[in-house]
Amino acid sequence: MSWHAQLDIAYRLEQQRSVARHKHNGPLRVLQSLYPEGDAVCHNVLVHPPGGLVGGDTLDIAITACGAAHGLITTPGATRFYRSLGEPAVQRTRIQLTDQARLEWLPLEAIAYNACLAENHLSISLGPEAEFMGWDLTAFGLPSAKLPFDTGQFLQHIEVPGVWLERGLMQAHDLRLMNGPLGLAGQRCMASLFFVSGSKMTRNRREAGLELARQVIATHALGATAGATCPNEQVMVLRVLAPLVEPAADLLRQVWQVWRQHFWQLPATVPRIWST
Repeated sequence: MSWHAQLDIAYRLEQQRSVARHKHNGPLRVLQSLYPEGDAVCHNVLVHPPGGLVGGDTLDIAITACGAAHGLITTPGATRFYRSLGEPAVQRTRIQLTDQARLEWLPLEAIAYNACLAENHLSISLGPEAEFMGWDLTAFGLPSAKLPFDTGQFLQHIEVPGVWLERGLMQAHDLRLMNGPLGLAGQRCMASLFFVSGSKMTRNRREAGLELARQVIATHALGATAGATCPNEQVMVLRVLAPLVEPAADLLRQVWQVWRQHFWQLPATVPRIWST
């Protein structure tokens, strides 16, 4: 039996408090709103009770924010794409921010299990004054458990329409891609952190953000396989390859902390579920 689930989350400011209104259809929902850093930022945890996707499953997530609302979304565990018998398993996330809204999209990793046929789509649309920060971590197989990614494929699509597009089809049998020096170079986790502005950032703002990221990279164990760049004046990206998820996640969290302070003058208030 395939699962088709949909979740809509809308953030808005009510009496100076960022509030999340949500509705769901199927096994996909939001836990209670938390305010560990005060009323300005609403923290939410997105839960998928089945724990993973198999062929034929579809998760559709739609997130909006308006006014000066600020939402932060994470997950309690990895998104698992399991073995498929022929149909793809698909997750689509669409984010639309207007006015001076901000959103942080910080899910834990996606895991591509052996023989999966997976698609993970993320689309972000921003008004001129809105800003977004999010990340994507993808693990191919479970190397520590000796469960390699030998067959199957994973399609990743990240897009800010008209501004930035990254799309890659990772096929397990493509050894040049999976193991070659111009591909994953034998690493089995790829990750990126991205800051997106609805309008062009000033040169000083961009250069300071890049310098902060590069300072973190320079002292990190993954410094040789990580880099930060601006593909255009609205987008800043940190990319990293790692043998496992944990060191990549550590680097992304460190840069997220310094970017949060730099771009928004906010402390790095870690979601509570990360420490449980």
